[in-house]
Amino acid sequence: MEKLAQLVIKLKWLIIAVVVGLTVLFGYQLKNITINSDIISSLPDDDPTAKLYKDIGSEFGGNDMVMIALETEDVFTTEVLEHVKQITDSLKITEGIATVTSITDVLDIKSDEYGLEIGKLVDEYELPTTQAQLDSLKDYVFSKEMYKGSIVSEDGTATLVLFTLLPDADKQAVAKEVKEKIEAIGLPETLYFGGLPMMMNDITYLIVADMVWLIPIVFILIALILLLSFRSVRGVVLPLLTAALAVIWTLGIMVLTGYEITIISNIIPIILLAVGSAYTIHVINSINLSEEEDRKKALLKALSYIIVPVILASVTTAIGFMSFVFGAYLTMIRDFGMFTALGTLIALILSIFFVPAVISAFSMYKNTEKLKKNKENEKNIISNLILQPLISLLFKHPKSIFITWGVLILFSIGGMFIIETSVNMADYFKDDNPTRVAEDIMQEKFGGSMPVFIVFEGDMQSPEVLKLMKKTGDFMETDSNINMTQSVADLVEQMNNAMGEGKRIPDEKAKIEQLWFLLDGQDIMSQLVSDELDRGIIQSKFASINTDDIEIFNKNMIEFIAENSTENCKIELTGMPSVYIKLNNSLINSQFSSLIIAIFMVLIIVGLILRSPSKGVFAAIPVVATIIVLFGFMGVTGIPLDIATVLVGSIALGIGIDYSIHVITGFNFKLKETGDVQKAIEHTIMTSGKAIVINVSSVAAGFLVLLFSQLVPLQSFGLLVAISMVGSGAGALTLLPVVLILANRKIKLK
Repeated sequence: MEKLAQLVIKLKWLIIAVVVGLTVLFGYQLKNITINSDIISSLPDDDPTAKLYKDIGSEFGGNDMVMIALETEDVFTTEVLEHVKQITDSLKITEGIATVTSITDVLDIKSDEYGLEIGKLVDEYELPTTQAQLDSLKDYVFSKEMYKGSIVSEDGTATLVLFTLLPDADKQAVAKEVKEKIEAIGLPETLYFGGLPMMMNDITYLIVADMVWLIPIVFILIALILLLSFRSVRGVVLPLLTAALAVIWTLGIMVLTGYEITIISNIIPIILLAVGSAYTIHVINSINLSEEEDRKKALLKALSYIIVPVILASVTTAIGFMSFVFGAYLTMIRDFGMFTALGTLIALILSIFFVPAVISAFSMYKNTEKLKKNKENEKNIISNLILQPLISLLFKHPKSIFITWGVLILFSIGGMFIIETSVNMADYFKDDNPTRVAEDIMQEKFGGSMPVFIVFEGDMQSPEVLKLMKKTGDFMETDSNINMTQSVADLVEQMNNAMGEGKRIPDEKAKIEQLWFLLDGQDIMSQLVSDELDRGIIQSKFASINTDDIEIFNKNMIEFIAENSTENCKIELTGMPSVYIKLNNSLINSQFSSLIIAIFMVLIIVGLILRSPSKGVFAAIPVVATIIVLFGFMGVTGIPLDIATVLVGSIALGIGIDYSIHVITGFNFKLKETGDVQKAIEHTIMTSGKAIVINVSSVAAGFLVLLFSQLVPLQSFGLLVAISMVGSGAGALTLLPVVLILANRKIKLK
């Protein structure tokens, strides 16, 4: 380590030049950053649920359902109908849109004195103008199940324009264009935009907004904490410079390798600002604590001492992130783990090469007299107020500390069993966010916005298949969250009824073929059956965003399908509820597997580097205890396990164990020197303890800024990581010393 430290000082200008060059290279790439907020694209390509969902989109003209709701006092006025037609016509000429359905452009089947009539509900060229015509339309709409609560709300105050996107369309771009175009019309009705593509577009906007204003706040907040802690320019500039360079390099590498910013990876800059500065904090603290009068020698000595614990801390942190690469199901979480781990290692390299090189090159050594004054000031603040009372508590009441942690852990274990999960994207928005309000309106008035599809494989003109399709639709509607279903079986049944032969599927295939002939050419047919007439779907929407409701529906449908599938008709379920179930299960599995992988790898690496398996276990005790408390806190407070909070456990382990590593390495170093456990503990708390307090404060403050994020999962994530940092720091300075005292109680003064 001494030779490495000398080499760093010797090659200082080369190191600085390389860092500047790479920063320019990676910084230039940032102009090409792209954002992808589509969670569906994060499912693996070989996932059967996601594959079937995507296939539906390709075969039946798009599965991405977007809705625009117009709310007014009364839908059945000429003015409102004209506005609906205006929106419908505008959508039809928008590139990327497959189909449009509205009250002014929806299929209608009825009989008159001339026979069966298949046309539109409303003549778009002659909209109703008289009150009698409007009242007649209202009565007719409310008499038909396929319109009431689907196209027009049951109270008549809102109507829906529904459209689907082409499979190869840029969902976010189309959603953005539609929203801007319709809002620009300036209609007097209240407009609500719902559906997954709209939510994706809004999440993209919120991701950009968060990155633009939260990152500077984190930067400023950490700078203030560093200024109060170190009271020097280098104590502020170097940690932040290291973290900022790690952010630029990481994002630049992401762009160069073709990766996009997602709802998860957008927090990488904030994590690296908070975590990346930690290693430089320990390096600077080690330099400050050196007793050497010659500050250059102090730099070499401090660097020689701190390199091992800093490398160990960063490697274990990187392992916490890398555990997602091996333990996560969603590709966006794997990518997050990979690049956050990379950023952590970049911060490590910069802290042990670039920072000492800058200090040496620009003579950023502390003046000896100022150093002594600052040490006295520091003793009056961190040492006297926090560390000295802590040492006294450790040796006077070790059992009480141990019992307190034990009780807290036992209480938290109970809370772990009541943790809820949340995967619905509507939950990502605050209650007063327009997107969340729109989703609530869609749920309340139109049965939600989550598309559900039942796929049938068989002869679509077979009475057996159509009857099974009708039976399935009826079964779906027994669930309170399914308002209505639509399939070709419904159309055949309606036509048969209009022909005066009852609302049922005909028993003869020939009769069905006759009715089918009348349906040929209608736009809706391509959305319901394949061109070869060997596959068909039931379309529906699921109202609830509650995970339990989704699971119950999914379970009931799977059982129904298992009981009713035949050789002549294979049935499959897909849609957003099925995808959400897959996401939900993947969250739980990812949490368990990534945490187990992280704990296992950390124990091995810490044990190997410290040459003691027991020390690896000791280092893990405080952070594992913190994670248990953290999960208990989530259960008790109702914070769900979601796309962001699933990351907390492994991140808490990876970052939190740094504090334990610094305590153990400091304790081992002093114990070998003095042979006295008490002196070793006291010295470790007074030296490493200061860096831990500063580190915990800066990292926790950085993550707490996420409380101001516009996305709910990121708010919860920021709070939980901050709590885990405080818990890990407290555990390293209370629980771990007690464990070390008990483990080394037989060692006496030499």
